[in-house]
Amino acid sequence: MEADRLLALALVFVPLSLVSLGGGPSIFAEMQRQAVEVHGWMTDAEFVDLFAISRAAPGPGSLIAALIGWKAAGFPGALVAALGLYLPSSLLVCAVGVLGRRHAASPVRAAIERGLAPVAVGLIFAGALTLLQAAEAGAVGVATTALATLALLHPRGSPYLVLAIAGLAFAVLGAVGLAPR
Repeated sequence: MEADRLLALALVFVPLSLVSLGGGPSIFAEMQRQAVEVHGWMTDAEFVDLFAISRAAPGPGSLIAALIGWKAAGFPGALVAALGLYLPSSLLVCAVGVLGRRHAASPVRAAIERGLAPVAVGLIFAGALTLLQAAEAGAVGVATTALATLALLHPRGSPYLVLAIAGLAFAVLGAVGLAPR
């Protein structure tokens, strides 16, 4: 049974590693689908909780892979998931780096880079939408996300200010009994 789970973790995270254009956020949607819907290792709420923990911890946000592995199969699962996510993409980046230096002036290389940028943005956007759905954010959560995004797109937008204002707003809403969930 545990060997089957470890193999399943490897079969989830190795391919995700190779398509993680844009970093960890670009694969959150598929990570959630695999962990919750396909394999049933956790619920949507547990996925959102692990996401929050991985974002609060120092290091890359894709540490959620190790947490999913831990939830699915303990320490061996965390190890398989982390290695499955980080090792293949690291090797691919090294190989692409060598080839990229050899063909630095190639118009094909430039076209590939330009073409992959919108794909990376789309993957990240899908990951954000998946997290909103998994968190059952509701209208208040969606509105908060939209306002935070708009504030951060402003040239003088500050993540610290956005966090402070949102925290204060939800504290006030909670105090008067209007906070969501």
